[in-house]
Amino acid sequence: MFDVTALGEVLIDFTECGHNPDTGMALFERNPGGAPANVAAAVSRLAGRAAFIGKVGEDMHGAYLKKTLDEIGVDTSGVSVDAGAFTTLAFVSLEPSGERVFSFARKPGADTCLTAEDIPTELLTGSRILHFGSLSLTNEPAHSATLYAVAMAKKAGAIISYDPNDRPLLWDSRERARKVMRSVLPQVDVIKISNEETELLTGAADPEEASRRLIEQGIGCVVVTLGAKGALVRTAAQAEQSEIVPGFASKVADTTGAGDSFWGGFLYQIAQSGKRPGELTLAEAAQFARFGNAVASLCVEKRGAIPAMPDMDTVRARLEGRA
Repeated sequence: MFDVTALGEVLIDFTECGHNPDTGMALFERNPGGAPANVAAAVSRLAGRAAFIGKVGEDMHGAYLKKTLDEIGVDTSGVSVDAGAFTTLAFVSLEPSGERVFSFARKPGADTCLTAEDIPTELLTGSRILHFGSLSLTNEPAHSATLYAVAMAKKAGAIISYDPNDRPLLWDSRERARKVMRSVLPQVDVIKISNEETELLTGAADPEEASRRLIEQGIGCVVVTLGAKGALVRTAAQAEQSEIVPGFASKVADTTGAGDSFWGGFLYQIAQSGKRPGELTLAEAAQFARFGNAVASLCVEKRGAIPAMPDMDTVRARLEGRA
């Protein structure tokens, strides 16, 4: 039984890393990434059992991504190869604050070509949690494949986890993005949204009100990430209350993968608890968020996403004030 199976995009993040001293041209380093793949990597680095479902191109980048996931212990039996599409690429420039600016090469990217036939049924029926994001909903056939996977996993009793992970450049309109992102909420048991996505998903910009509205829609546990301020948590078991869980101090090198590492830590804790999201007390959800904050605080201190995911010993040291 897998703790978490993540479905969606795995891609190359070409991350800005200084300038050529002779020409002054910007330099970019190749890092493996993609939000769902990052979540699977985070779970695996914490010694959880993780699998990934997605599609790469028949090219050097696709081979590198599969090899990277294999090396950190993520099951890649659900990674298929498309000879007709190139592995998706993201170019990430960093502001002085460490915040990211994205450009994508994805017309089409291999991740959008995932079909239901590509998905091993045993990964859907043999996982405690199925996690997905909205980028697999932007284009067909991946959209239909994602809905198929969610329905199959939910029927098998898996917890459904969702991260909207809004990337406006990858949608043909904001109205369609809003409609599609909201359409899957009735299937979701636990959700992570950023404070920049609350209005898009719920119509309420305020994290408190947004989390309340999502709970009212039947979601068992809602987490709103607040950047350096930490995360707000609310559970169906104690719906009238919420708690803001502060983050840890970090020396930020690169925020790529920060939210994904947080969510990997949070989902790992849910899987270990044996509880469904709607059964969690607020105190338990806050404890899981503190763990996720520790994971994220370590991830941002290194460059890249998957290469920066910390192991359990390092996370425990951060939780105990030793790192």
